[in-house]
Amino acid sequence: MSDQGIKSRPRYHPIAPDPQGRHHLLVVDGPDVPVEALAEGVTPSAFEVWTVARKSAVPASPAMDEQAGAVRVFRAVPHLFSALEERLARETMGLRLYAAGTEPFLWDAYGIGARAGLSPQEMAFAHVGTQARRIFCVHCRTVMEGVTTSITTCAGCGAPLFVRDHFSRRLAAFMAVQIDAEVPGEVPQAEELYS
Repeated sequence: MSDQGIKSRPRYHPIAPDPQGRHHLLVVDGPDVPVEALAEGVTPSAFEVWTVARKSAVPASPAMDEQAGAVRVFRAVPHLFSALEERLARETMGLRLYAAGTEPFLWDAYGIGARAGLSPQEMAFAHVGTQARRIFCVHCRTVMEGVTTSITTCAGCGAPLFVRDHFSRRLAAFMAVQIDAEVPGEVPQAEELYS
């Protein structure tokens, strides 16, 4: 899933354990590991897996052995990310972080890993699910989630924005620029592109 002409556009590949890693942690934006997120012949049992059940009746699993095949379930993504920050703060070298899910989920996981000192080579991601984008208004710095159209109205400054394919890894968002800056009021019809 990549645009060949846009170098900043993330490229994703099915996940396989890095043979240089001593421990493999896979975080998933959902209750199960999506089969399409894994490379051919790889099973979830190759990883320690953290998932999100998103049901208030499902308690977070107690801390489990940090080993391949172990599964830990969280009630919500913020709970998973909080535990991930704590885990990475005490982790030693050799851990590989993998993530499967929507683009915002992947890049939030990337940010946590990078702040903990993991290099891009120690992380791998598989994009599954919705194509909806997190966008960043370059005019007022508002971040908006779940954008599925080529043009949208900024929730911060109200400007009509064109959603570009330029992706900022630092901001974990696609850039959006005012579409009628040169001719105010001239805004083309929005297209549904990222459902």
